[in-house]
Amino acid sequence: METPRYCVFLFPSVSYVLKAEKILKERGIAHKLIPVPREISADCGVCLRVEEGQEEAVAAALGGCVNWDKTALLQGGI
Repeated sequence: METPRYCVFLFPSVSYVLKAEKILKERGIAHKLIPVPREISADCGVCLRVEEGQEEAVAAALGGCVNWDKTALLQGGI
């Protein structure tokens, strides 16, 4: 069985994440709020996780509405 791969979007603050979540819900884009993985950032907080391959759709939905700091690939579990 292949381990799922995801992309996470990291934001400057929780308020940005919540605004992004609202936009993605309105657009019907599957996502999940998760704690920021320690291997990606020492900051505590939350980020948005989407399935790998959805990065462009998410970036298009959020573009001009919500700024994010960076994206990173995440393999497996959370």
